[in-house]
Amino acid sequence: MTATAAESPVTEGVRSLEVRWIVPGQLKTEVADWFGRFSVRVETREDAYLLDPHLPGLSVKIRGTAALEVKAYHGSPGLLEVADRARGRVESWQKWSFPFERPAQGQDSGDLPGWRTVHKRRRMSSITPADEPARTRDCGTARPRCEVELTEIRASGEAWWSLGFEVTGPADLLRAELDGAAAFVLAQPLPGGARLSTDDCSSYEDWLRKRPS
Repeated sequence: MTATAAESPVTEGVRSLEVRWIVPGQLKTEVADWFGRFSVRVETREDAYLLDPHLPGLSVKIRGTAALEVKAYHGSPGLLEVADRARGRVESWQKWSFPFERPAQGQDSGDLPGWRTVHKRRRMSSITPADEPARTRDCGTARPRCEVELTEIRASGEAWWSLGFEVTGPADLLRAELDGAAAFVLAQPLPGGARLSTDDCSSYEDWLRKRPS
């Protein structure tokens, strides 16, 4: 007798398109106010990223204190561009999350061997593009979801900040949702005319690999 297991989010994972810029320095009040025009949720946590051993094509992190997250890289569908305001490489991922109890550490114990810790204070908002202000979502019809976050970062004693977009849902709808959300958020330029470039664009893991421990 052969049994066929039902499909589940654990076996399938969640597909996403993501783009993130990580910028050196303390997050300025003007930038926080710029993002504050949206309805925002605030979360503070520490994530630990596995850097050694290096697992090409995979990203592994301990998310806060209660989840282990594994992401498989599926390549880049190209660049996201908002004229004169942002340009960055879009990344396609498949993500799985598992319950996990993070090992207890003393205050001065530092990172676990092979892992690097990043302290984050995240401002998060769910974005609906401006051209769909009253979009009707049919019951039973999956629609993409876009989360935008403005994050204060502390890693290896240095201050950074990040603006990131993550869209999840049906694969054929992700890119249009990402482009629309980015155009909507960046319709109002960053304070001081700041531009987000491909030089600042990176996943957290790749960014950490370029930083001294």
